Amino acid sequence: DIKLPRLTLSSFLNFILQVDPMRVGLRSLTSNSAPTRVNYGHRCSNAYSTCCATKPEVQPVETPSSDMLVDSFGRFHNYLRISLTERCNLRCQYCMPAEGVELTPKAELLSHDEIIRIANLFVTSGVDKIRLTGGEPTVRKDLEDICLHLSGLKGLKTIAMTTNGIVLSKKLPRLKECGLSALNISLDTLIPAKFEFMTRRKGHSKVMESIDTAIQLGYDPVKINCVIMRGMNDDEICDFVELTRHKPINVRFIEFMPFDGNVWNVKKLVPYAEILDKVRQHFKGVERLQDHPSDTAKNFKIDGHVGTISFITSMTEHFCAGCNRLRLLADGNFKVCLFGPSEVSLREPIHSGLDDAGLKEIISAAVKRKKAKHAGMFDIAKTANRPMIHIGG
Repeated sequence: DIKLPRLTLSSFLNFILQVDPMRVGLRSLTSNSAPTRVNYGHRCSNAYSTCCATKPEVQPVETPSSDMLVDSFGRFHNYLRISLTERCNLRCQYCMPAEGVELTPKAELLSHDEIIRIANLFVTSGVDKIRLTGGEPTVRKDLEDICLHLSGLKGLKTIAMTTNGIVLSKKLPRLKECGLSALNISLDTLIPAKFEFMTRRKGHSKVMESIDTAIQLGYDPVKINCVIMRGMNDDEICDFVELTRHKPINVRFIEFMPFDGNVWNVKKLVPYAEILDKVRQHFKGVERLQDHPSDTAKNFKIDGHVGTISFITSMTEHFCAGCNRLRLLADGNFKVCLFGPSEVSLREPIHSGLDDAGLKEIISAAVKRKKAKHAGMFDIAKTANRPMIHIGG
């Protein structure tokens, strides 16, 4: 291994380009000419060039506290999703193939200290919400400690987590003490036998127990993420809505999205408009709520229901104009768009001795290259991208 002293951004980039110009796609940062395409990250070949459209239908949101998090369309990104692991204790059909996926060796994943260091860079630049994802974040042994250290970052208002709920019930009381303030639990069916078929594992009762535990601990709302697939669980839409009648639950119906290995087919996609129409046929007083400009969800309330329902319409009605989200993957790659395959490694510069100022410049350059919106669903389906379990839910 090459041992380097602490470097400036300029010297680091020059070193990388001398050793291997294609190792990290940052040559344009050392040039005065305008960049055309950048090969982000050591995992991304030329086939991973961005597929996102560039039509500038963007309205700036929030008030930026740092230029690092503002893209070329004026969007301020104050929400960071951190994948803690690629491992999972389920094998959901929309997330990965039956045989699983090749996982990054543990030694090549971000350590606890690296996660906190990078998170601090984002928080000091204006990020006020962090969501912990996976894989399944609860399988990471130092999850509680990560939450505790994140909760100490000045300016961070929300620490959220997306989980499948299998082992959450026992862990949640301590996680709440460590600062976990918001919760999404993934559940795609209310039928135990179908749950086993869809996830290729048992555990339905454990997920339901985790939902009840979250409510008892005061999480309000408890968000349930439900990916709707035609012929699979579209017959349970109204059953899921019924969960919101007496409990502070927000059911979030998610359109089926294409990722490597999940055998996406447009015939399996149930559009938001169709789901909403089915809900309105069975429930009276379905009323649209006022959404925040950066909300990914279209939110609704129903007369007489304690909870609410929402729709994530990534495929049929994108919400790119108000996007405020960035992603840090478990292997240290930084991703500015869920559907854009471009990535840039932050772990490699850290291991090469780059200081915080240099890391911020790399992050800023990636954010500035974010496109106005992602491509249409058919183009996304044909574009090489990572499996969802690698990206983080």
